[in-house]
Amino acid sequence: MSPTSGRRKVAPSGQQFEIAFETQRAVVVEVGAGLRTYSVGGNDVLDGYGVEERCSSGRGQLLIPWPNRIEDGQYDFDGKHHQLPLTEPGLGNAIHGLVRWAAWDVAHHEAARVVMEHVIHSQPGYPFTLALSVEYGLSEGGLSVRTTATNVGSDACPYGAGAHPYLTLGTATIDSLVLRAPVGRVLGHDERDLPTGSEPVDGTEYDFRRARPIGDMRLDNAFTDLERDADGRARVSLADPATGRELTVWVDEHYPYLMLFTGDPLPDVNRRALAVEPMTCPPNAFRTGDSVIRLAPGESAAGAWGIAPH
Repeated sequence: MSPTSGRRKVAPSGQQFEIAFETQRAVVVEVGAGLRTYSVGGNDVLDGYGVEERCSSGRGQLLIPWPNRIEDGQYDFDGKHHQLPLTEPGLGNAIHGLVRWAAWDVAHHEAARVVMEHVIHSQPGYPFTLALSVEYGLSEGGLSVRTTATNVGSDACPYGAGAHPYLTLGTATIDSLVLRAPVGRVLGHDERDLPTGSEPVDGTEYDFRRARPIGDMRLDNAFTDLERDADGRARVSLADPATGRELTVWVDEHYPYLMLFTGDPLPDVNRRALAVEPMTCPPNAFRTGDSVIRLAPGESAAGAWGIAPH
């Protein structure tokens, strides 16, 4: 008898955890604790993927303990040099952290809330121990995602976090959608997608502080200097003038950077959706030290972001 006979079939993204509130539905998965789908009133808000598909192009994934890229996968921390696996070998970078393909445990699962947990154990390139908890919740305000990281090791560790949702309003492309992004500075990048500095968005094509159509503009840029509302949140809005559908992505003070990505080089995205990626630090932060969170043993960092459909 085959050793696998009688075993249930396992989806590429592992176990599926559905949450619901009124007309909202979302599915969080075991692999990477990613957000596979999110819909409101039967309309997709997230450009996700099927239960029989493997996640592609970072769809709904969590980017921990660093978002984006690290040049050559190398960085120094507290006087020690570290070499990470080059998970973007074509460009020679380490990309999007260590948890995207790891199995997470479900700690709590209720009707409108699920909490996923995972421990990053000490390993080559990241010899630290980090306990992670991510809570997804649905309410009248939409979807909220709260991430908490706790250093459970004996040494201080570097930490950063991000997320990779692709947003859709059901259009064939995003060209006709109207974008407002309260960002003051844009980061340039080189041929390896590593940052080359920043400049004000004033007078440039990257100024979306006043809502305007995306058109044919290609976006694959990190932004900072976010304008925040009285509650401390910065809000990016996306609207379809033809249907009146609209959504808002909000981030709290824990996230001073946003990545906007139109997906042009990816055949499975190719302007079908817009990635609005919250980030606690910019690309290459472990290498440069920019906005890297230093967690002492026993110390925690927490932040939240979410999607509010209208």
